Amino acid sequence: MAATDHISSAAPSNNWLANQPYLLLSLTALFWAGNAVIGRAVAGHIPPVTLAFIRWGGAFLIVLPFSWRHLVRDWPVLRKNLGIMALISIAGIGAFNTLQYIALERTQALNALLLQSSGPLFVAIWSLMLLGIRLTLKQALGLSVSLLGVLAILLKGDIGALAAIKFNDGDLLFILALAIFGFYSVMALKRPDIHSMSFLAFTFGCGAAVQIPLVIWEMKVRPLMQIDLPNLLALAYVMVFPSTLAYLFFNRGVQLIGANRAAPVFHLIPVFGSVMAIVFLGEQLHVFHLIGYALVLIGVFIAARAPKAPVAEGEQAAPPS
Repeated sequence: MAATDHISSAAPSNNWLANQPYLLLSLTALFWAGNAVIGRAVAGHIPPVTLAFIRWGGAFLIVLPFSWRHLVRDWPVLRKNLGIMALISIAGIGAFNTLQYIALERTQALNALLLQSSGPLFVAIWSLMLLGIRLTLKQALGLSVSLLGVLAILLKGDIGALAAIKFNDGDLLFILALAIFGFYSVMALKRPDIHSMSFLAFTFGCGAAVQIPLVIWEMKVRPLMQIDLPNLLALAYVMVFPSTLAYLFFNRGVQLIGANRAAPVFHLIPVFGSVMAIVFLGEQLHVFHLIGYALVLIGVFIAARAPKAPVAEGEQAAPPS
C-alpha cells in the first residue's frame, strides 16, 4: 500500500485495505511479533535507546516526503493541540518502545510473550478511565477465550509451567511499557482533526526527538552499535514494518472499530511469534499449538464482533482527517 493513501478516519475510503480493520490489525500483530523477535535478537548488539531512536528517526524520514504537504496544511491545528499531540507522541513512540527494548535485554522471550497478553486489559482500563467505555460481555468473553489460547501455546499445554517462570525487573519494565501503550491506544482517539500522515509524521518525529538526550547519555555509558549487515538489516526491518506500516495500520484499525474491539490484536502477537519459531527456528508443530490458535481466533472473533446497538461516543472513531 502506498504511503500516500488516505488511511485516516472511519469515513469511507476508496482504498480497499483501508476499510479492512481486522486485516490491518492482523498485519500489525505480525509486524510487532517480528519486532519482539528482532528486539530480543539484537539485545547486546544494539543499545536499546539507540535502537528506539534510529527506529523512529528512520520511520520519520520515511513518511516525511509523503506527509509534508499534509503537515503544512494541518500545522495550524497541530499548533493549537501541541499538548495532546506531544503527550501521545511521548507515550506511544518515545516511552513505550524505549522501555520495551530495555526490557527485552533483561527478560526471557516467554516472559515477554506472556506479559504481552495483558495488553487488552490495559486498553480496557484506560478506555474506562478516559472515555467512560466499559467492556461489553462479548468483549470480556472473547478476550478471556483468546487469552486461554495464548496460554495454551506459550505453556505448551502444561499449566504447571507457570510455576517455573521467574519474573524480574525487565518484566516490570515490560508491564509498564504495555500500560503506556494502552494509554496511547485510547488517547489516539482524541487526536485532533488532521490527516493520518500528519499524525504519523508528527508523532514519529516528536517521539524520536525526546529520545535524543537519552541517546547521548547511552553513548557515553555503553559501547556504540557495530555497523554490520545483521544490525543494518534489523534496523531496516524495525523502521519499516513494526513502525511505519504497523502504526499506520493500527491507528486506522482503532479508528474504524474502537480501542476495545481492536485490543485482541495483542493476543495475535504471540500466535505469530510461535508460528515464526516453527517456520524459521525449526520448532515442531504440536496439538497444543492448534488448540491455542483455534482459541485465540475464536476469542478474537467474539470480542471484535460489532455491537448491535450504536457504540458509545469515542469508541467508534476518531475525528475525520
